[in-house]
Amino acid sequence: MRILFTTAPGYGLTFPVVPLIWAARAAGHEVLLATTGEMVDAGARAGLPVADVLPDHDVWQELMRVAGSQEPTPEFERFLAARGLTGAYAKMPQDGGPFSLFTLTMTQGTIEAGRAFGADLVVHTTDHPTGLLTAVALGVPVLEVGNRVSWSSRDGSFRVGRNFYDDTEMSLELRAQLGIPDGRPEVIARIDPRPPSMGGLVADEPDAVDGLPWWPMRFVPFNGGSAVPGWAMQRQERPRIGVTLGTVVPVMSGTSSLSVVVEALGEFDADVVLAGREADLADVAPLPDNVRAVGFLPLSAFLPTSSLLVHHGGSGTTAAALHYGVPQLVLPAFADNPMSAERVVDRGVGLSHDPTAVDVETVRSAVRKLLDEPAFGDAAREVSAEMATQPSPAAVLERALAAFPG
Repeated sequence: MRILFTTAPGYGLTFPVVPLIWAARAAGHEVLLATTGEMVDAGARAGLPVADVLPDHDVWQELMRVAGSQEPTPEFERFLAARGLTGAYAKMPQDGGPFSLFTLTMTQGTIEAGRAFGADLVVHTTDHPTGLLTAVALGVPVLEVGNRVSWSSRDGSFRVGRNFYDDTEMSLELRAQLGIPDGRPEVIARIDPRPPSMGGLVADEPDAVDGLPWWPMRFVPFNGGSAVPGWAMQRQERPRIGVTLGTVVPVMSGTSSLSVVVEALGEFDADVVLAGREADLADVAPLPDNVRAVGFLPLSAFLPTSSLLVHHGGSGTTAAALHYGVPQLVLPAFADNPMSAERVVDRGVGLSHDPTAVDVETVRSAVRKLLDEPAFGDAAREVSAEMATQPSPAAVLERALAAFPG
């Protein structure tokens, strides 16, 4: 079978489905990842065949402009005009917000890639309906896969997103421009990868609205590959504390909260691992003697030997700490970060604080509490054990193909 996977061009939006793509390839199927931007190179380095569906435009940077209430670049305006999408772009804020920019700009290229590939099935992430529209255009079924532990389209207001691309003006204009038929494709199932005690599924459930099946799946973290340094595999008598703000927060909000965290952790008898893009960490200086700046080292390299992770609340980062049973201190920035923080606090696996109001003593107090009180570690290990009982991506893929209507 030929399976087209579609994702938006962000690390936290693409990396969660890499283990599922691996599972499909290991089972002998032909796979293709349709994405753009940095994810083309990141996907290739993960061993995947990747189609760049928007090779001449950096749509991620355009998203940053939209999120910052800036006008599109002249080059991007010309691109929209050439494709007849200027009107749809103008309707985007009220019809779907900044993320719908990916659907608006990537759908044509994804359809073209899927058609050239000869896709029999489309697997799309919940937050990237380009895959759903591509399946309609190609006349093939879809598997919808959640890529977050912060929310699912099973949840409250997020259910609206399931119909969003059917009936908004932006959607109708995009469909008309690209010749996409009305309606939705046949859906094999929808996947919720969250632990049951953090909003996920204990077992299969029919959707309360349309009766389509929801299946659980284990969130297997993928943060990129690397040569694992020897120190990362060694457990020490003193705690190891990981620190990261991911890839988006430093660009959008700066690193002031990171500087506060690093200063606060300098007083602890601990091995502090500071991970992130080197350019983003350049302003966090000077570093205390117990802080090791490791650049873009995947979390999976050092989380297995860590006692705590301090981070921004990215869904993939939150899920990685849950997988390894590591307590968390979350300083949620924006988007779904506060939702991740809320789930962490409600489940008792960590603490949270507003990054705009955090100071050195607040961080020190929270870190002491997380290291000294065993309840947080106990809860984190319970969630890790819970996740291990859920169906693996390979099992879910096999089940989906067994249910394939063809």
